[in-house]
Amino acid sequence: MKIIFLIPLTFLLVLTPAYGQLSDATGLVNRLHVESNGHTFEVEVVSNFEIYDFEFDVSEDRLTLHINSGLQNNLGELQIPLNLLGSNLTFNLNDQQFFPKIKSNEKISFVTLNFTGAGNNKLDISGSPHLSGLTDMEQKESIFAPEDSEGDYFWWLLLAGSLCVSGFVIVVKKRKKSLTK
Repeated sequence: MKIIFLIPLTFLLVLTPAYGQLSDATGLVNRLHVESNGHTFEVEVVSNFEIYDFEFDVSEDRLTLHINSGLQNNLGELQIPLNLLGSNLTFNLNDQQFFPKIKSNEKISFVTLNFTGAGNNKLDISGSPHLSGLTDMEQKESIFAPEDSEGDYFWWLLLAGSLCVSGFVIVVKKRKKSLTK
């Protein structure tokens, strides 16, 4: 009879951390599909804040991210294709110049954002030259990063929880059996 009460308790202890509150180090993945002159570029953002909207101004070579955060300390990482904004990037956070860490290779600029301020924020990313090395396209061609298989995490968590419960039941039965002898 006790085992019936222990199984839900075990599930509560195993599954609750998976659906708990987000910490300030948790990364939310946003994939922004930016269209410009017939090309589609993917800007990937991993952050502890939400990007609820974005705009791209072709004439000014500027990408604007509208950010909403419930945390005071914000951390984010951006992967921006070099063909979209170039390598000479400038950043303005809420109309104030901002200097994040930037690393680049021949394909992307990797930007690490670290700023304070809960609530709504606006990040303007300006660059030049725009669409370097590409010609105008008549047909749309997408340039995307490969998708990660994030759905497997749930199944691994379910398997681990089932193994914990099964092991617990076996230990309780063996212990009960050894106590009755």
